[in-house]
Amino acid sequence: MTQYQKIQQQLLNEPKVWLVTGVAGFIGSNVLEKLLLLNQKVIGLDNFATGHKYNLDEVKSQVSENQWDRFTFIEGDIRDYETCQLAVKDVDYVLHEAALGSVPRSINDPLTTNGTNITGFLNMLTAAKEEQVKSFTYAASSSTYGDHPALPKVEENIGNPLSPYAVTKYVNELYAGVFARTYGFKTIGLRYFNVFGKRQDPNGAYAAVIPKWTSAMINNEEVFINGDGETSRDFCFIENTVQMNILAATAPEEVKDSVYNVAVGDRTTLNDLYRSIQSALAENDIQHTTEPTYRDFRAGDVRHSQADITKAINQLGYQPEYRILEGISKAMPWYKVFLG
Repeated sequence: MTQYQKIQQQLLNEPKVWLVTGVAGFIGSNVLEKLLLLNQKVIGLDNFATGHKYNLDEVKSQVSENQWDRFTFIEGDIRDYETCQLAVKDVDYVLHEAALGSVPRSINDPLTTNGTNITGFLNMLTAAKEEQVKSFTYAASSSTYGDHPALPKVEENIGNPLSPYAVTKYVNELYAGVFARTYGFKTIGLRYFNVFGKRQDPNGAYAAVIPKWTSAMINNEEVFINGDGETSRDFCFIENTVQMNILAATAPEEVKDSVYNVAVGDRTTLNDLYRSIQSALAENDIQHTTEPTYRDFRAGDVRHSQADITKAINQLGYQPEYRILEGISKAMPWYKVFLG
C-alpha cells in the first residue's frame, strides 16, 4: 500500500475539515472532487476571477448527494482579510490554490497579479496562523526557478525570476519561510510544473497549452507554437497534483517549512506534445492532420523545464501515477465532450 493509499484510508476513517481557496478553478475543483469522494467536509472560497461555477456544478455531478452536502461555498476575495478569517474558521487543513496565474497576464498587469498573489497570499497565511490550523499548503510555481540553467530542477537551486508572476510566487515562499522562523507556523509550498487535465480552461489569452491546442484541434482551428517547438516542459497530470496536495496537507511537522516539486520528472517538447494530442484524438475518433503554425518565442518564458522529484518521493511518499501520455489519454474523453 502506498503512502497516498494509507492517507486516503485514514481520512475515510477520520474525516477532517478542509479549506480550498480557488475552489472553482482547475486545480481547486479537482482537489474538491477528491476530498468529497473521501467524505471530507470542505469549505470552498473563490471570487470567480478565473474560476467558474460550472466547475462546481460538474463536481456536484460526480459525487453523491450526501458528499455534496459536506461542501460549503463562500464567494469572496482573498485580498479581503475578513473574508480570509471567515474562511479558515474551525478548519483543520488549508489548501491555498487561489492565485492569478499566467506569465503574460502578469507582464500586462503586474499590479493585479501582485495584489492577488502576494497580498492575498499574506492574508490567507496570517488568517490560518491566527486560527492555528493544522497545516497550510500553498500553490507555488516552477517559474521560481527563473533563469537557473541546470536540469533537472532541484528545489534548493533557483535563479532570477523572469516575470512579475514568478516574483510573486517566490515572495510567497519567502513569506512562508519567515512565518516558520518568526511564528513557528510551518507550511509546504508545491512548485507546480505545467499541470493539465479536466476542467482546465481552453479559452482566453492566457489559456494553458494542452486544453488550448486540444480545443483548437477538435474544432479544426489553427494551432500556434511559440518558437521552434523544441521548448520543453515537465507536464504533470492533475491527479498527480491532487495526490501531492493531500500528502502535503497530512505530512508530519519535520518535513514542513519546505517546498516540493510537483511533476513527473520528465521532459516533453512542444512538437512532441502536438503529435501526442493528435494521436490521443485519433484514438477518440477525431482526425486532425493539419500542421501547426510557428511564431515568435513568448516573452518571459524559459526554454526548458524538468523537475527532480526525489525530495517529494523521499519525504512525502509521492508516487506519480500518470505520465504525460497516460494523462492525455485519460483526459481526452473529457476534452472531447467539453471542448468540442
